[in-house]
Amino acid sequence: MDYKEKIGTKDQPLSLQTPPLSSTYTMHVDEKDGKEILVCTVGKTILHYDIRCLNDLHEMLKAQGDWMLLGSKDEKVATKEGTVEHWGRSADNPVGGWYGLKKNFRGRFGMYIPPLMEHLGLAEVEHNKRNNRMRAL
Repeated sequence: MDYKEKIGTKDQPLSLQTPPLSSTYTMHVDEKDGKEILVCTVGKTILHYDIRCLNDLHEMLKAQGDWMLLGSKDEKVATKEGTVEHWGRSADNPVGGWYGLKKNFRGRFGMYIPPLMEHLGLAEVEHNKRNNRMRAL
């Protein structure tokens, strides 16, 4: 699916909120090395994610059929198995590892991708102060 129109461009990025609704960040589609990527800007920090993650995560959540903890962690912090964050860096996912593309900024997949998927109508995301979950729509 082509998400460009719904996600935005560098000049007109999409504004989103983290699952606990405590912070705002932007997301847009760009190109790097001939591939479309998601660019997530949080303050002055810029993260890149493989755009494939949207379809791949949606398919995995549909197959699972239930709520899944987000479990957002920085790249160098160990993740809990069975969380979206763990799946986003697991050798068992469709890309065989990280969906995050910028070394030292590959984590927080479980914080920034779920609200985008909710915006796109692919998932439902909880908005509690902590321990949020998501499931496929």
